[in-house]
Amino acid sequence: MGTSRQPDLSIKPSERLIQYGVAWVVEQGEGMSIASRAKRITTNTLQEMKANKEKIAMLTAYDYSLARLVDSSGIDVILVGDSASNVMAGHETTVPITLDQMIYHAQSVVRAVQRALVVVDMPFGTYQSDSNNALKSAIRIMKETGGHAVKLEGGREVLPAVRKIIDAGIPVMGHLGLTPQSIYKFGTYSVRAKQDEEAARLMEDAMDLQEAGCFSIVFEKIPAKLAAEVSSSLTIPTIGIGAGVDCDGQVLVLHDMLGITQEFSPRFLRRYADLENTIDAAITGYISDVRAKSFPSDDESY
Repeated sequence: MGTSRQPDLSIKPSERLIQYGVAWVVEQGEGMSIASRAKRITTNTLQEMKANKEKIAMLTAYDYSLARLVDSSGIDVILVGDSASNVMAGHETTVPITLDQMIYHAQSVVRAVQRALVVVDMPFGTYQSDSNNALKSAIRIMKETGGHAVKLEGGREVLPAVRKIIDAGIPVMGHLGLTPQSIYKFGTYSVRAKQDEEAARLMEDAMDLQEAGCFSIVFEKIPAKLAAEVSSSLTIPTIGIGAGVDCDGQVLVLHDMLGITQEFSPRFLRRYADLENTIDAAITGYISDVRAKSFPSDDESY
C-alpha cells in the first residue's frame, strides 16, 4: 500500500502516527509499539500490549461519521456502548436501550472501522434471564453487526452467560465495579468496592471472569489502589474508567471527552475539546449569515 506523502523522518514515530496516520507507520515498520504495527487490532493484540506494558486506548462511538474519525486517529478499541441510551437518545440511564437499537448503532460503527477492535455492549435484559437467551442475543449482535466482541456487566451472577457465549466462539469483555445497568439496585453512581468485603468480591469476580475466558475486563469507578492490585493479578488486560492509571488501558465516552455536552462532569473525566461551544458558534454564525443574506454568496451559487 503506497502513499504519495513522504513523512518527515525527523519526527518521532508516535508523532508521525498522528500527523500521517496509522497506515504509513504500519507500512514502513517504523512504529515501535505493538499497536502501531497492527494492521488490525484483535483480542490477541490487546494481550500482547499488556505483556509489553503498552497502554490500551478505548473510546465509545455510536455512528458512522464519528467512528470513522475515531478509527483513523489510531484508537485501539471502539466500544459501541449502551451509553448511546444517554448521549444519543437522551435517556437518564442505560436501561431503556434495546437490542435492536444497539444492533443499529453497531452496524453504523462497523461500516466505518478499518482497524480498531469493535466491542458491542449487550443491553439490559439480553443476558440476565438465562444463558440461552444471552447466547441468542450475542449471536444476533455478531451476525447482524460484524462486531468483534460483546461486553457484559457483572461478576459471578453472569458467569453462566459468559461461559455459554465464549463456548460458542464469541469473545467477551467483562465489566465490574460500577455497573450502570444495575443503577436501580445500587441507587447511586458512587464509587464501588471501597469496603473490604466488596473489594474482595470484585477480585474474586475478576478471577472468575478470566477463568471463564474473558479477554478483558472494564473496571468502572473503583479505588485506584484496588484496580492496580487486581490488574497486576490478572493475565488479561483491564480497562479503567475512573479506576486510576494502573489499569492496562483507559476508556471514556467520546461525547464527554470532546465536550459535546457539559452537564456530565465526573472527577474521572478529562475534556480534550469544547465542541459544545464550537458547534454553538458555528450554528449561530450560519443563522446570522442566512438572516443577513450573506449566505450563499455568488461563489456558492450555480
